Amino acid sequence: MIENIFSRVVAEGIPSQLPPKIERDATVSHAPRRKDILSKKEEKLALRNALRYFPKSWHAELAPEFLAELKEYGRIYMYRFRPDYAMHARPIDAYPAKSKQAAAIMLMIQNNLDPAVAQHPHELITYGGNGAVFQNWAQYRLTMHYLSQMTDEQTLHMYSGHPMGLFPSSEHAPRVVVSNGMMIPNYSKPDDWERYNALGVTQYGQMTAGSYMYIGPQGIVHGTTITVMNAFRRQLTSGESIQGKVFLTSGLGGMSGAQPKAGNIAGCITVCAEVNPAAAKKRYEQGWVDVLIEDIADLVEQVRTAMLQKQAVSFAYIGNIVEVWEVFDRENIYVTVGSDQTSLHNPWSGGYYPMGLSFAESNALMAADPDTFKYYVQATLVRHVDAINKHVAKGTYFFDYGNAFLLESSRAGAAILNREGDGFRYPSYVQDILGPMCFDYGFGPFRWVCTSGEANDLEKTDQLAMDVLTSLQVIAPKEIQQQMLDNIQWIKEAGKNKLVVGSQARILYADSNGRIAIAKAFNEAVRKGHLAGPVVLGRDHHDVSGTDSPYRETSNIYDGSQFTADMAIHNVIGDSFRGATWVSIHNGGGVGWGEVINGGFGMLLDGSAVAEVKLEKMLYFDVNNGIARRAWARNKEANQALDNAMASNSTLLVTRAQLVDDDIIDELFNED
Repeated sequence: MIENIFSRVVAEGIPSQLPPKIERDATVSHAPRRKDILSKKEEKLALRNALRYFPKSWHAELAPEFLAELKEYGRIYMYRFRPDYAMHARPIDAYPAKSKQAAAIMLMIQNNLDPAVAQHPHELITYGGNGAVFQNWAQYRLTMHYLSQMTDEQTLHMYSGHPMGLFPSSEHAPRVVVSNGMMIPNYSKPDDWERYNALGVTQYGQMTAGSYMYIGPQGIVHGTTITVMNAFRRQLTSGESIQGKVFLTSGLGGMSGAQPKAGNIAGCITVCAEVNPAAAKKRYEQGWVDVLIEDIADLVEQVRTAMLQKQAVSFAYIGNIVEVWEVFDRENIYVTVGSDQTSLHNPWSGGYYPMGLSFAESNALMAADPDTFKYYVQATLVRHVDAINKHVAKGTYFFDYGNAFLLESSRAGAAILNREGDGFRYPSYVQDILGPMCFDYGFGPFRWVCTSGEANDLEKTDQLAMDVLTSLQVIAPKEIQQQMLDNIQWIKEAGKNKLVVGSQARILYADSNGRIAIAKAFNEAVRKGHLAGPVVLGRDHHDVSGTDSPYRETSNIYDGSQFTADMAIHNVIGDSFRGATWVSIHNGGGVGWGEVINGGFGMLLDGSAVAEVKLEKMLYFDVNNGIARRAWARNKEANQALDNAMASNSTLLVTRAQLVDDDIIDELFNED
């Protein structure tokens, strides 16, 4: 009976009767109040934009309510229209849909908004402080309505959360095409997001929030594990154990809850500071961190004990990370590896909190006096960097984890530039680790979701993936043997680490050969009935091909093209006609609005022969598009990967870069 009501409400879209006004739920985490940025004329426009979703007869009642939301929260979320059914991913057959592909997308949307998964679920924000699935609840309702009506010869076009409508297409086309924040280039400054999002005409989709592919912190755990393990490998001598060594970082929000879990898997001591008590407690209750501490002296004592006893343990400190760096320096606690995972892509709206103010005081100040809040944030960044520099002088390896820490610290005037003043003194983790070790070889965050919702299906897919990787590892080139072994170990232990939050999902770094072989094994298992339902494939946009980001994914591109976005655009267009079920392209991501263009996809494996053809064509392009671009940028590892790809597929013909001897160039610029 309950599910029948759910199906009816989902299919209805905008309700036929105006639902009663509801109070804001104080039991869930809410987005911080956004700053006042609209003029009176723009506030009127924002109201007109919001009211156009509803019958004219409702406007007189809704207008003052929406204006009150705009004034109080800085956005119009339309809380009245938030459905009263439980928000979580249901088994695919529970959705009222004419198309199985559409039902899969409905499942993924609901997973992104599950309160156990989403950072601010009632504001439709999945992670990162502003990574939104939709701008308001009317958009959610309309989108689910369209998906319930969709056939396999229609495509739904999504404009920054707004469902523009169903258009005739073909069964070979994507069922949904998503764009988020696609601004005219001169309108991609931070305040442009504030203004146009408040107007209700664009949104920040982050990476996997606005593309319906977020699977909770697990989505970044594996990449973080690989990064942390290899960061320690850089620091430790041969045979030296990681046990008892400290990894210091910060941020326990939507994505960075992965850090303590990754540290546990790697076997180190992880200390992760978080200023939001609710976020820290949520990760502790979910089992992502072992120990919760609120007193800095207690933290120092427990970390010293863990170092002496060589424990693998994770600590969440409720407080500011700068305090930890400074106190650990004074107390001579040696930090082997350090990083930061606060949302500095969003520094003025809750992504980073200053010293000297409580969490609540900061939230109030950022809305009431944004200029003063910005001053405090930048002053804190200067202190943050100064403290890190002291640790690095003692031997700490510090890396930027793609959250715009280096970029915003430099803008704050911190001592973060190198001696030449033309770059940063610390590397991006992509420059040192993931770029040359993973992305250049085509390894990236391949992921899947079992749409049956059954844990047994996830166990079976884990085993299938491990069997495939084990067989491929035997014939893999020596250059990628370590990557293969790390990933086999990961998938072997994944179930034990209790990584599932929300949908029955898994992530696994794999190259083109691995992704295709694993996907084929899944599709065959669905066809033979070994799995209880279809499987959705996807990836984080944080990958070899999907994202152009000069301070993260493409920070190890050195031919000048790291500031171009052709690769991401071609990735999404190319995936769309090679078989993706849905595709998405976003302005913004982990390093900020206007700083990155990134694209993603989703694909339903339903056990059919058509799905097998699509997965092979699309996954092959999805990876090798990025390898080709990286090889053209003269990346040695990408050239090796491209050699192997072209040798195994005669229809792949790529323009190759001819290397120039440095002497020829240098001689032309010799002063003599």
